[in-house]
Amino acid sequence: MEPSAAEAVAALDCGTNSTRLLIVSDGPAVRRMRITRLGQGVDATGKLDAEAVERTLDALTEYRRLMDANDVTRSRLVATSAVRDAGNGGEFLVAASRIVGTPAELLDGEAEGSLAFAGATAALELDPARVAVIDIGGGSTELVVGDGRVRAVSLDLGCVRVTERFFAHDPPTADELGAAARFIRAELDKAAGQLPELTRGGRTLVGLAGTVTTLGALAQGLSHYDRARIHHFVLSFAEVSAWLETLAIEPAAERAKRPGMAPGREDVIAGGVLVLRETMDRFSFDRCIVSEADLLDGIAATLRTA
Repeated sequence: MEPSAAEAVAALDCGTNSTRLLIVSDGPAVRRMRITRLGQGVDATGKLDAEAVERTLDALTEYRRLMDANDVTRSRLVATSAVRDAGNGGEFLVAASRIVGTPAELLDGEAEGSLAFAGATAALELDPARVAVIDIGGGSTELVVGDGRVRAVSLDLGCVRVTERFFAHDPPTADELGAAARFIRAELDKAAGQLPELTRGGRTLVGLAGTVTTLGALAQGLSHYDRARIHHFVLSFAEVSAWLETLAIEPAAERAKRPGMAPGREDVIAGGVLVLRETMDRFSFDRCIVSEADLLDGIAATLRTA
């Protein structure tokens, strides 16, 4: 049965770095985000850490209460990179499902990218066929193009994964940054082989997720989160490069003091910006449009049209 315009639906995303909620109804959307770092240590151990799981389940418990308060009638709960990589991911999905009251889905990279593309381009005044989306998560990065059909590639790049694998020092050393950049370039070469459309030019890059939105806030020096000012803000390649040079030489404690820095993201932001800078360089993007509409919006749309 098709939902009514007034029916409230909820999209929940258990990501590697954050756990998020979007409730859509006929009123203002409700958005929540908590840095829960579900993917803490997964790259090294192949398992979800017990404390990280507890933090994430605690966030889901809070979100279930918000869903009840907003009379949510249907919902969709997904997990991504960290759970894909974890040997005990299935146990987490069972626990998450029990709390939220809906089956937890483990998205593969292609599905994750396709939903993110749908969310990012739904209200974008650009031809989706001329757009490339980059979704930089904690554990993976999805690159997505649409030209008649949506095609996505998921790479083992993310702000948490890059930071944990390569940055042993705070701030990272030049050698650590160099090693991370070489790894990222190798992954991007794989993406070029799978999505040759990225190498042909003529597309506008749209960037999603916390690394990109935080960079948009930093570039504007926002003392408080302002979705309206961040959404569709344009970052030039020169700005992204300059911010990387700045953030990469600052300790996390200094980054945390900057206006616009999302609390809990200061220790992994340099790794995420490195992924963005290398992607823009590899595929000759001179600008990146910041989008606050993303995977959650794509998920919510599936519920509203089901």
